[in-house]
Amino acid sequence: MPRHELSQHELQLLKQVLNTDRITANIRLRKGEYQYSLAEAIASFQLELHLPNVKEIITKLFGEERSSDVQFTRKIQTILKKMERGNVVKILPKRKPWELQRYMLLSFKFQDVDKNIVNFATENQIDQAREMLNKILIEQDKIKPRKWSVNIKIFTSLLALIISYGVIVWDLLRPVIDPLIFVVALFTATASSLFLGKALA
Repeated sequence: MPRHELSQHELQLLKQVLNTDRITANIRLRKGEYQYSLAEAIASFQLELHLPNVKEIITKLFGEERSSDVQFTRKIQTILKKMERGNVVKILPKRKPWELQRYMLLSFKFQDVDKNIVNFATENQIDQAREMLNKILIEQDKIKPRKWSVNIKIFTSLLALIISYGVIVWDLLRPVIDPLIFVVALFTATASSLFLGKALA
């Protein structure tokens, strides 16, 4: 998932992970084993502010063909579940029912069950990821007021549209139709429809 599609909550989780110190893991993280390789792959995605799903992780580590193997995918998901229980990985809830679950490391630095110190990123890499994340958060803060003003425009246009249609119906139900009221209300309804369409586009 591209980082611009990350929710505010997910961006805050990434920020928290980037600022987290060493975590004690309840599993072994030894080079050459699945758990280590999976954590390393997730870390590389996470440093780019991307939260990968299981297929993306498998493709990165084992190639495209392996990511289509259902049994292998289930095996990797089982290992990732064990890594979650081992305090290494967080499994994120699905945003849509048909999407695959996504994963993130709880830290880039661990002490595993054998007391080995394991780092999945250098301080320089973590600092670069922090800078990227801060830029995204600043951009989002700039966009928020625009969203608010767009919502006000939509609400105003919709309100004007409803009132003008109400005036048109009221004028048509009267014994004598006032052409001035009818034309003004029709013009307002048309203008409001155009503004509403533009605001929603």
